[in-house]
Amino acid sequence: MSDVKKIATRDSYGQTLVELGAEHEDIIVLDADLAAATKTGMFKKAYPERFIDCGIAEENMMGTAAGLAASGMVPFASSFAMFAAGRAYEQVRNSIGYPHLNVKIGATHAGISVGEDGATHQCNEDIALMRVIPGMIVISPSDDIEAKAAVRAAYEHVGPVYLRFGRLAVPVINDRPDYKFELGKGVVLREGKDVTIIATGLPVNNCLEAAEMLAADGIDAKVINIHTIKPLDEELVVSAAKETGKVVTVEEHSVIGGLGSAVCDVLSEKAPTKVLKIGINDVFGESGPALELIKKYGLDAESIYTKIKEYCTAI
Repeated sequence: MSDVKKIATRDSYGQTLVELGAEHEDIIVLDADLAAATKTGMFKKAYPERFIDCGIAEENMMGTAAGLAASGMVPFASSFAMFAAGRAYEQVRNSIGYPHLNVKIGATHAGISVGEDGATHQCNEDIALMRVIPGMIVISPSDDIEAKAAVRAAYEHVGPVYLRFGRLAVPVINDRPDYKFELGKGVVLREGKDVTIIATGLPVNNCLEAAEMLAADGIDAKVINIHTIKPLDEELVVSAAKETGKVVTVEEHSVIGGLGSAVCDVLSEKAPTKVLKIGINDVFGESGPALELIKKYGLDAESIYTKIKEYCTAI
C-alpha cells in the first residue's frame, strides 16, 4: 500500500471549507483554539473576517454557532471529536439540536487513531452521542474524496450535521469516475454472496483488503461503505443481509451505539440476521502509535479477516 495516495480527512475538511468560503459568503468557521490541528486554519488564512477563535470554550462555541445560524449564517463549528461531541454535548443537544438549527459540526481526531494523545482524546463514543439527537445527520467519511463531498453535502443540507474526521492519513479509495456521494445512501464497493461487511470511516479500506484475503479462502464478501450513519441506508442494509445471510459491521468506534447498533436496530425489525460487530469493545483506548493501536484493537486488515473467517466458518 506504500504507493497508494494517503490523505487525512481533517485535511480534506480544511481544504473544502476554503473552497466553499469562496463560493458562499454566508459561511463562518469557528474553532476552539485548535485551528492548526483541525485544519480550519486554512480558512482563517483565506477569510480572517469570517473566522472566530472561541478559545478553549467548546460549549460557548456551540452557543455562538447556534446564534449565527439563527441569524441566517451557516456556521461550521470545529474541534476534536472528544470536545465537540463530548464536552459540548449539552449545548449541541439543547442549543442546536432542539431548535433544529443549521449548524455544521466538524469533529476531527476521532477514534483510537488519534494515537499518542491517549484515552482522554480518543473519542470512541461520539457517533452514539450524536445519532441519538433528534434530527442530527451523522457522517463518517472513508477517505479524502468522500470527506470533501461530505462537507459540501453538509452545507447544502438545511439542519444540524455532525461530520467525523480523522487525524491519520488514510488511502484514497473513491478516486473513480462513477463515485457519487448522497446523504443517507451507502456505497457498494465490492459484490459478494457469502457475507456482507458494512463499514464506516477509517476501516473501510482495511475491509476491502480483508475481503481479498477472504476470497483467497473461498469466502466471497460483499463490502458496503456507509458514510452516512444517520439516516442509515436501511434499504441497502436489509437487501444485503437477505442476499448473504450474514453481516459484519466494522467501525473505529465503540461497538455500543455506533454503526453496528444502527445496523442491528434495522435488521432486528426488518430482516433478523446474525451480526458480528467489530469495533472498540467497551474499553478505553491508550497512548501509542496510531497504526499499532489499530492493530491491537483489531481494526487492521489482518485482524478483520481473521474475525470474519472465524465467524463465517462457525455458522
